[in-house]
Amino acid sequence: MTDSAQLELDQIIYQLGQVGQRLAEIGAAEGAAGNMSVCIRKPLDVSAHFPQMQMTDLPHPVPGLAGMMLIVTGSGRRLSDVAAAPLANLATILVEPGGKMGKLFTSPQARFERVTSEFNSHLAAHNDRMRSSEVALHTVLHAQPIHLTHLSHLTEYQDEKYLNQHLLRWQPETILNLPEGIGIIPYILPGSAQLVVETKISLREHRIVVWARHGVMARADNSIFHASDLIEYAETAAHYETLNLLTGQKGGGLSPEEIREICKSWNVQQAIF
Repeated sequence: MTDSAQLELDQIIYQLGQVGQRLAEIGAAEGAAGNMSVCIRKPLDVSAHFPQMQMTDLPHPVPGLAGMMLIVTGSGRRLSDVAAAPLANLATILVEPGGKMGKLFTSPQARFERVTSEFNSHLAAHNDRMRSSEVALHTVLHAQPIHLTHLSHLTEYQDEKYLNQHLLRWQPETILNLPEGIGIIPYILPGSAQLVVETKISLREHRIVVWARHGVMARADNSIFHASDLIEYAETAAHYETLNLLTGQKGGGLSPEEIREICKSWNVQQAIF
């Protein structure tokens, strides 16, 4: 492996560790909840870190990812442990031509037998985005932030317009960072083929999607930290909304007029308010 390739791999692993710790800090990755993956357009030589290789069937064909490399968390692993023991908690997959199989690379230190059970949704999101853009790196995170997940149990917040108009009103930063809003998908069995399809479609329009009564999935182009930031922005908004409910909805948040003024000042296009 060249020094630059080694540095790039080490940087990605480091950033995944930092994101895992941050998601745990904000209460979005309790126990073994949550999972992370990164898709890199060019393959990397990972043999120094992950010398064990075996062929593996992919959850569904992704011909658009042929020749690309995925770094993904193992099943049942704590995101908070990735920073301290990345080789025990991560695997890499090089997608084979045709997109039906991949070379799975792991470390002798690996403490899992397979990658995350949500890998099918990660894979579909990566495939959809990498085919439609020229980004060099694409990140997908699944987490279970407390306030956002709780609100998704309430019927009115399962309506996308209601959810966004109530959550994006609490801070100017929220609409600036989430101008397309937050998507929401009604409860679907975790890990199911239907959830994969609905998530892929919603992530075309949004960069963060709520899985009702389950958690969220966020994606970001060319950044690992930005995907984590999106979850934190949405969770902070949900925290404000929860506090407002607990205090009898005494706060009104920013008015639609104020939000439109903010967006005009920053030249941000949005259609929520």
